[in-house]
Amino acid sequence: MPGVTKEQIRQAREADLFAYLERHERGVLKRDGPNYRHREHDSLVYVTAKNYWYWNSRGKRINALDYLMEIRGYGLVDAVNTLAGPAMQYSFPSRSYQNHTAVRQVKKPDHCYLPWQKKCATSYVSYLQKRGISTAVINRCTQLGILYEGSYKKKEPDGKATYIQVCVFVGKDEHGTAKFACMRGIHSDLRKDAYGSDKEYSFCLPPHRAGSRHVAVFEAPIDALSHATLQEMDGWKWDGYRLSLGGTSHVALVAFLERHPKIRHVDLYMDSDYAGLKNARKIRDMLRTDPRFKHIRVGIHPPRQGKDYNELLQIKKQERHRLPERRLERQAAISI
Repeated sequence: MPGVTKEQIRQAREADLFAYLERHERGVLKRDGPNYRHREHDSLVYVTAKNYWYWNSRGKRINALDYLMEIRGYGLVDAVNTLAGPAMQYSFPSRSYQNHTAVRQVKKPDHCYLPWQKKCATSYVSYLQKRGISTAVINRCTQLGILYEGSYKKKEPDGKATYIQVCVFVGKDEHGTAKFACMRGIHSDLRKDAYGSDKEYSFCLPPHRAGSRHVAVFEAPIDALSHATLQEMDGWKWDGYRLSLGGTSHVALVAFLERHPKIRHVDLYMDSDYAGLKNARKIRDMLRTDPRFKHIRVGIHPPRQGKDYNELLQIKKQERHRLPERRLERQAAISI
């Protein structure tokens, strides 16, 4: 398999799934008697007495690699790099799970380690423009310090290091401190969160005016920027937060709502596929049943065209580009 070795795949399968969830999806586990249960997938249980994870709805055991690929939708290479990379060096796959207090005592990163920022960068602008994102939206994110071009050092199986150009989407806390960063390869398919990232502070494009009571929720930062570009193109009035979940976990949304108690409207702009629609309904039901969020109105708005909002943006731009040609064709037909 290109990009990963058999040894890396073995390490990924043996990675500590409990430690991974505690670090990268904090709050997604809940106690269920002596066991632990996944809040989003309640049929996924860690059986303490037998020391394994069991997915009841599928009738099988799973490991960390299965979790990322089958539940979070990662490709094999991305899943292996996530589990066998430096972000999982703190976990101990060979130890027993019997004493879970040991998991919480494992030393965690003291901050988010942002990729090195490239000066005089232009590649990330070109990359995002090719994806349809407007220059105004890119400039605003750059000025806010939540978007930049970085260089990610990747260690190859032979021990050598290569540097990959990446778009870095940064999530900040209420004091403006970077707590989260996800990287997307500019010339590669790299998709990775920076070491030490806290999902509770995922990427968020704030409104132009403070105090908005609306938040639009997306799976990926690129979809949030696409939504902002579509608004710029069509001129509709809306001024709210645009929050990326960084996947399908609702950890980022719950933490955001806890920090912003004035929010009254949550609009879910998940992908237009089975997984995206199912996840949107789960989040809606979760918000409606949680006493803290019963006052919030929830809407589900999958894209009318394309798989996600970036595909919708590109389709609309192509249609507008062809519009003058169609007008000329109609005029030529009338003259004939």
